[in-house]
Amino acid sequence: MNRLEEKEPVQAILIGDGFNDCFIPLTERKPLSLLPLVNVPLLDYSLESLNRSGVEEVVLFCSQHVDQVRAHVKARQASGCSWSIGMSVTIVSSEGCRCMGDALRDLDAKGLMRGNFLLMGVDTVTNANLAAILEEHKRTAKADKGVAMTVVFKEGVPQQRTGNEVMIAMDKNSRRLLFHQRLKPMHKERNFVIPLEILTQNKDVTLQHGLIDPQIAVCSNTALPLFSDNFDFLTRDDFVRGLLINEEILASTIYVSMLPSEEYGVKVNNWQSYQIVSKDVANRYVYPLVPDMGVCGNVLRYSFCRNNIYRHRDIRLARGSVLKADVVIGERSEVAENTVVENSVLGSGCKIGKNCRISNCYLMDGVEIGDGCILEHCILGDRVNVGSNCDLKNGCVLGEEVQLPTGTKIFKVTLQSSNPEDDWTEGSKKLGDRAYTVPDENDENQEMPDSDDEDDENAFNHAMRLSRLERKQAPSVYSSSSEEGESRAMSPVQEDANIFLSEVLESLKRGYSEKSNPDYLILEINSSRYAYNMSLSEVNFYVVKAILQLLVMQENAAKNVVATMNQLLAYFGTVFKNYIRGRDAMMDCMKALEETSEQEELIGTKIAQLVHYLYEKDYITEEVILEWYEELDDESGATAKKSLAKLVEWLMQSSEEEDDDDDDE
Repeated sequence: MNRLEEKEPVQAILIGDGFNDCFIPLTERKPLSLLPLVNVPLLDYSLESLNRSGVEEVVLFCSQHVDQVRAHVKARQASGCSWSIGMSVTIVSSEGCRCMGDALRDLDAKGLMRGNFLLMGVDTVTNANLAAILEEHKRTAKADKGVAMTVVFKEGVPQQRTGNEVMIAMDKNSRRLLFHQRLKPMHKERNFVIPLEILTQNKDVTLQHGLIDPQIAVCSNTALPLFSDNFDFLTRDDFVRGLLINEEILASTIYVSMLPSEEYGVKVNNWQSYQIVSKDVANRYVYPLVPDMGVCGNVLRYSFCRNNIYRHRDIRLARGSVLKADVVIGERSEVAENTVVENSVLGSGCKIGKNCRISNCYLMDGVEIGDGCILEHCILGDRVNVGSNCDLKNGCVLGEEVQLPTGTKIFKVTLQSSNPEDDWTEGSKKLGDRAYTVPDENDENQEMPDSDDEDDENAFNHAMRLSRLERKQAPSVYSSSSEEGESRAMSPVQEDANIFLSEVLESLKRGYSEKSNPDYLILEINSSRYAYNMSLSEVNFYVVKAILQLLVMQENAAKNVVATMNQLLAYFGTVFKNYIRGRDAMMDCMKALEETSEQEELIGTKIAQLVHYLYEKDYITEEVILEWYEELDDESGATAKKSLAKLVEWLMQSSEEEDDDDDDE
């Protein structure tokens, strides 16, 4: 028996649908699993979490837009992303499935699960050690043969409702679940009704209120048959409630596992929880699932800057544009003059006009916003176009390809590009040729069902809009453990890129002082590169930055920066040329020079001399210098552009003279 247990594969069921309309209209044309959160699909977060927990086999169940999910998984596997190594993903689909219960009954009929398994949805974002919870469940199963499930909870934030909170009663010693009630998303309960027998029949009962339910569970091999035998089990809550009420009849028990304070887990099942988790990812509380680590990817897409600002290298920030804090900007995005962006995420290819204010907004790919717009607490789908001088506030949601006319002012409205009356929906209003309101069946003003109603899941799936988070509340559901210092609150661990840079700098300093073979330095740098999973572009960037920092440390640098640089490259030339070769690498070199000029006054004042020196020594080409110069658009680049103006003018004149000579010949 022990041998069989040792060979039992670590399996997980991942439910790919939310079975609700909370993210309409963004999930009309794409599945919930591909809804981007901080520019990464939800599916990638969940698969990465399972992979990091040692899961070997994942069964991904989908009922909508299955072709898109298959294509995404296939593309990720072909690219060799981190979760595809050592973990298989099997996609199971069923178009007639309308709830989680149907999905689990379908999987039970297929007989894919061979023992204990993890159960969660693609909309759960967690960095928890799920392997430890699985082992805890196995130990419980040895003591209680009737255990069907271990459910996972986490301490919540007081007075903050995400739609995922529960109140439970459990045996304090065994942690067996005795009572379970989901809290209403929009209300504050003053009274709870707990069956008296729970208190009289159990010696040591503990009550816990306001726990967050990330919808993570470990199931025994009896769980799926229990769903198959009870067709009224539509959700996991139905399963829990049914087993607690009929424990003697079904002969099954449920236990509780609490996530430690340093581990994160939240289910993204409405726009308010979407906002909270997005902020937590930007604040690095879900580390290592953070933007600059390249979730499930092999390439680091963002540079991590102060105040939790993540900038893709290929963006354009105009003079006077301001990024305040907690901002993520995807590739090829542009922010025009005098525009302020804070607490927001911009996808790839977004264009923001002049004199705009973007606050607590989430823009998908290809969004365009005209001049003079104010957006607060909004969601904008792919390729949305907002005309100039528009005002969008209080949880507006714009589906993909919506086009909003100039001067539009809307609050607490959902829009889609086509007339929803075609889908037998009444009450829609036309705001533009491609802007129609979607009647909100889950309006917050509607009376919510009582928590003891049969249809308790309606409260759980309430479509909460984006709204202001109370300032008195903690900025995240994550809290540092008591053993950790206060510095942990800003960033759980030091950024790998900074560690890599410091190691490269130390290697260069040691090599320069000892005059060791430069080839050995290349080996050391490559070793550090693989240790921190750095891309080649990142290595190019940080090697040049380390050389420039070493230049500033030299005694004679201030007197003659070019001579000092020449002295350094007489030794480091082999290292420099090993990495800076080709147009892309040269552009990495120029960007490193640009960033260092902003941080070091000496480099900033002598940047023209350094660029000219690198050009004369054939380290960089004229074409790269001119291309990089044209991209210096932000405020910090204005000083550098002024310093480089004469050099660029000379390069362009030299180029024209050469062209004239070629024409004469």
